[in-house]
Amino acid sequence: MSSEKPNIIFILSDDMGYSDVGAYGSEIRTPHIDRLADEGIRFANFYNMAKCEPSRSTLFTGLYEGGKNAVNFAQVLRNSGYYIIHSGKEHWMKWAPEHVLAKNVSDQSLTFEAMNEFFEPPSGKFSRPFILNGDTVENIDQIYHKDKPFFKTDALTDNALRWLEEPVNNGQPFFLFMGYGAAHYPLQARPEDIAKYRGQYKKGWDKIREERMERLKKLGLIPENTPLSPPSSNINKFRGHPDGNEERRAQIPQYRPWNDLDEQEQDELDLEMAVFAAMVDRMDQNIGRLLDYLDEKGIAENTIVVYMSDNGSCPYDSNRDFDFPPGAAEGFRTLCAAWANAGNTPFRYFKQYGHEGGTHTHFIVRWPEKVKPGSITRQTGHIVDVAPTLLEAAGVNYPEMLGEITPQPLQGSSLMPVLLGGERENPEFFMSGWTDRFRMFRQGDFKIVRANGEAWELYNLKDDPTEIDDLAGEYPEKVEELEKAYNTYMKNTNNK
Repeated sequence: MSSEKPNIIFILSDDMGYSDVGAYGSEIRTPHIDRLADEGIRFANFYNMAKCEPSRSTLFTGLYEGGKNAVNFAQVLRNSGYYIIHSGKEHWMKWAPEHVLAKNVSDQSLTFEAMNEFFEPPSGKFSRPFILNGDTVENIDQIYHKDKPFFKTDALTDNALRWLEEPVNNGQPFFLFMGYGAAHYPLQARPEDIAKYRGQYKKGWDKIREERMERLKKLGLIPENTPLSPPSSNINKFRGHPDGNEERRAQIPQYRPWNDLDEQEQDELDLEMAVFAAMVDRMDQNIGRLLDYLDEKGIAENTIVVYMSDNGSCPYDSNRDFDFPPGAAEGFRTLCAAWANAGNTPFRYFKQYGHEGGTHTHFIVRWPEKVKPGSITRQTGHIVDVAPTLLEAAGVNYPEMLGEITPQPLQGSSLMPVLLGGERENPEFFMSGWTDRFRMFRQGDFKIVRANGEAWELYNLKDDPTEIDDLAGEYPEKVEELEKAYNTYMKNTNNK
């Protein structure tokens, strides 16, 4: 067993639900993600922050909502001798200060904010630019060599593999963050990838949910007696584009039984989901390239590879128009709520929500030197635990001072006991959800959650993991207890 510091690759997918990869019950072909699960540990009960910005802020800082004294754990690794590469999405906004950005903590970085196109737009201008080591990319040739058509997922891997040569050849430990942006809208994919899935989704979202549910049970990721949650529509009042195509847009946030749709609608929606699946497939192909590189260089045994999603599948109507079909480079289309609901099987609701569909994610860790292959744990974990876990794995202490900054204490706790096959003490609490209006706060088996700032709901997740039975009316004292604990946390931090 090596005494050297482990290399670390952290892969964060985007807007992908709990059951959107094969290792968690999907029909989408993800053999390389599945390989990570077969050779590592799968968490059945892991949580993110339900939306892009807070999940990334929490991941890198080990704090629920950042703050002026937050530090990026990648900077701590770098100060301890690690070579840092950030290839992909960076989306922090108000959640964290300037000094934590990739350009300030990385040896090499290629980023974009929030989302941009996967193909080079016909105009040549991306909706949000790529940033290469802090400088705006003015010409796509800076990050791409035209021996093949540009596709963002491929280009991010190309650059990462090129940059890995320096630390690997010098025997320096590295931390590589891959933020693919897949399968966030716009729905764009290579035709050959779409062709793999075209027609497979004409069975409809109801059947897909049922099939995924059965596979999740067979995999041992959810208890056999767990009921499938009822279909969800998007009740978020603050999304959507009211201008134009009003009749069509009115249907997008709503669930409708598949058999109620006419043949043309079913064909269009089959294409929509086939494109989403193709985006996931292409990301998995690129994860395979990373794993092949580790094998070729003989460093797989001492490399930690982590995979998860930043939030659940997304139901937003952010379609810019309907002139081009999903998949096309000229178009800018998004997934409808009913397909997003299928992605979040077996849970309710979506990205942004503190309900399980928004925040309950797949989470896989492979570390051949330490982690028992093929393991599944039902212990809970949270994205806030990632920073302390990887710092401990690297043998690096969280600093009392970092330059002129006195870092805020980490709010997560290390998952190392779980990774090594043991038990860890349950956290006092954890929370999720995009802003206070969609907050979830959990202690033990109980959680309170609300949507659109409405009344707290109460669920016992041990007995009711798919949140079917709201206990708030039956146990108001439990709601009051959890709300008091939540308010105390908010009062005692800067997160007001």
